[in-house]
Amino acid sequence: MRVMVVEDDDDLRLAVATELAGTGLRVDEAADLATAEAALTAGHYDCVVFDRMLSDGDSVTYVHRRRQLGWAVPVLFLTARDTLADRVAGFAHGGDDYLVKPFAMAELTARVLALGRRRGGRRPSVLRHADLVVDCARREVRRAGVLLTLTAKEFAVLEYLLTRPEQAVSRTELIEHCWDSRTDPMSNVVDVVVRRLRGKLRQPELIHAVRGHGYRLGESRTST
Repeated sequence: MRVMVVEDDDDLRLAVATELAGTGLRVDEAADLATAEAALTAGHYDCVVFDRMLSDGDSVTYVHRRRQLGWAVPVLFLTARDTLADRVAGFAHGGDDYLVKPFAMAELTARVLALGRRRGGRRPSVLRHADLVVDCARREVRRAGVLLTLTAKEFAVLEYLLTRPEQAVSRTELIEHCWDSRTDPMSNVVDVVVRRLRGKLRQPELIHAVRGHGYRLGESRTST
């Protein structure tokens, strides 16, 4: 799941990005609407967290304009404005959720995860394949009924592969959705995480290497 955090307070932006990344999300950052616009136009995001008032404008106005053009990415507004009129304006102009500062990081994370799962109504909260069950809301993974302990990055990779069962997923695609923009696409971080993940999932093998491409979650095939 890929998230954009748009906040002009450097300390708060870093704190939010670090908290979200700690759950295994890929998090990109922007300090103003102009930077956010360039990233949102170029990339795919599952949720965007906007500070309400930014140095170059009101994010509510920006979101409203993009909604009129058909933009459908879920949006969470962060703001110090806590009046009913402010909250209503946020929802009326295209916001999906509204969190007043100061807020608990755990609540922010839960809301972002919920918005990401809700996008397009396509992703269920519980993903299954064979005897593997992944509860995305509780961040729990079970295989044959046994609870497994995964790192945040292992969970993110497994969740993404589960949304594309029996499909070959490239290393580049995994980096784009599970790591931040600072990750070197030529590094071996994907292979390291997948190797650990395969060991924790045990036999029979569920994640298979696709030669020269990446990985696939599903049944064994002699051609991979």
